[in-house]
Amino acid sequence: MADAPRILVMGIGNLLWADEGFGVRAVETLNARYAFPENVTLMDGGTQGLYLVNFVQEADRLLVFDAVDYGLEPGSIKSVWNEEVPKFTGVKKMSLHQTGFQEVLSAAELLGNGFPTEMQLIGVQAQNLEDWGGPVTPVVRSKMDTVLNMALETLAGWGATGVRRSSEGQSKLLVHGLEDDRYEAERPGDDIVYRHGDARFVF
Repeated sequence: MADAPRILVMGIGNLLWADEGFGVRAVETLNARYAFPENVTLMDGGTQGLYLVNFVQEADRLLVFDAVDYGLEPGSIKSVWNEEVPKFTGVKKMSLHQTGFQEVLSAAELLGNGFPTEMQLIGVQAQNLEDWGGPVTPVVRSKMDTVLNMALETLAGWGATGVRRSSEGQSKLLVHGLEDDRYEAERPGDDIVYRHGDARFVF
């Protein structure tokens, strides 16, 4: 597969901030369900900012999962391509020091050491971005199968057909308690958590 395009499938977002984690959960689920040719890399981009630049530069094709905030009905799916992608990525910065994915794409292009010839963003309109420590909301999570099918269609068009795994436990993208099933199973109940900041400074 020496001539095959290098394909990067990346989920971005913050697992600790409700629907902000959808992009990471999407790439995690895709990896759990499907195996791909060796020219395809699936990656949890998280909130790593400029650390992602080199990965973007090395890719010939880039597919990104993310939560979007574009004033649509919660759960609405938005797919954009190429130069439209930077307008929709990085729905929420967690701090003034976090670099949004728009800046990652700009830096990768400006450095001139390589840039994807095709990009697609598959985004889902968030319902809740303020629930610190909360789960992806049901309306957003319900779009998972549709989003993954869209990604599979794009990847097949790029010559990288996914093969269904016999078991979803065969490959894990996230570990150390961040994997979706364990993360949700061990979630504290609403009766004992406080997700609105440090209570000492809330008036």
